[in-house]
Amino acid sequence: MKVVVIGCTHAGTAAILNLKQADPAIEITVYERNSTISFLSCGIALYVGGVIRDPQGLFYSSPQKMAELGVVTKMRHDVTEADLAAKRLKVRDLDSGNEFEDRYDKLIITTGSWPVVPELPGIKLENILLSKNYEHSKAIVEKAKTARRITVVGAGYIGVELVEAFRAQGKEVTLIDSAGRILAKYLDQHFTDLAEQALREHGVRLALGEAITGFAGQSGKVTAVLTERGRHETDLAILCIGFRPNTRLFREQLTMLPNGAIVVDEYMRTSQPDVFAAGDCCAVRFNPTGQPEYIPLATNAVRMGTLAARNLISPAVRYLGTQGTSGIKIYDYNIAATGLTEESAGALGLDVQASLIVENYRPEFMPDYEAVHLKVVYERVSRRILGAQLLSKAELTQSINTLSVCIQAQMTLDELAFVDFFFQPHYNKPWNFLNSVALQAPRS
Repeated sequence: MKVVVIGCTHAGTAAILNLKQADPAIEITVYERNSTISFLSCGIALYVGGVIRDPQGLFYSSPQKMAELGVVTKMRHDVTEADLAAKRLKVRDLDSGNEFEDRYDKLIITTGSWPVVPELPGIKLENILLSKNYEHSKAIVEKAKTARRITVVGAGYIGVELVEAFRAQGKEVTLIDSAGRILAKYLDQHFTDLAEQALREHGVRLALGEAITGFAGQSGKVTAVLTERGRHETDLAILCIGFRPNTRLFREQLTMLPNGAIVVDEYMRTSQPDVFAAGDCCAVRFNPTGQPEYIPLATNAVRMGTLAARNLISPAVRYLGTQGTSGIKIYDYNIAATGLTEESAGALGLDVQASLIVENYRPEFMPDYEAVHLKVVYERVSRRILGAQLLSKAELTQSINTLSVCIQAQMTLDELAFVDFFFQPHYNKPWNFLNSVALQAPRS
């Protein structure tokens, strides 16, 4: 049996490694546009900020390792056509320009995503960069050396992490977003207010509620980011607006969401026989709503790639869905979230309530302690848990993983109130804060 994998970042690497572990004799060919694989793009800000000195540590595999496993590893090769009914691919060698055809018995699509690049005046000026892959990270580090003013467009996780990294280098930094709050997709206002205050206290200029309208330049280089409210002078602009699934090759051949995310079943099978898909090119089942959503996260990708491998021959391991669980560190604050926010639940028309507590995470008789801010969102009638957010200067983010499991298991707030958690004064109180947020929740 011949298996072809298109794309080799998180999902593709996971699929290949698991296939070879299950059957070392299986024939696998991988086509990858880039010259590197398995780059952890979530580490770009750490590299930019100097926390990571050697970017090679952000790779957890390589073309050489793939070849050592017996994988036919075709780097710098682009699949330009795919006839999924005929199981035929057309491929171009990007270095030589040569084109050839290939065939497969099973296909795994792990083509990932690509940053959103708006078609705006001045978008092609020099020093307007993206933040996605290894080449991007190198360009950002190099260009930042000579830039005094840096503007980041997009206040999601990547954008927020980058502005902190640039401030650590002493740069003048502006963060722009059309939303009125940073991290608005992940956190409600109680939490974003605290995070925004921390950014401002460290010298980050926030330009929120401003949609960009274009870029100004001189001598071919960007000099300002233009918004509906004004002009932000800059030497370097980084676009972190979001991502789109890279699936144009398969349009009208596979069932997709309107944004192009491939719809897969619980075994990673697409609508075409013998074609599987995984990672950022796919929709995932979002457990709080039970609907397919586009949630590009490395954690989703490695799980889905592993499942595609394990289910390639026959359905074996069912996908459990996702809560979109994620975390970020902003200066002293450790922040994590899972599931729906109160705002996003309301936008979906769900009838929800929320319980918010701010309390010290361990007894006050201890030498030191920190406040934990914890919010749980739940359905008003059923009291089923739909989401949670946590912030503290203490490292308590693993508690959000616990609440992620609660959402996946469809637990209610009343069940959470009496879950058995240990007590030890070094770590918590007799009533763990996960119990407390449920015990203190309103009942109407």
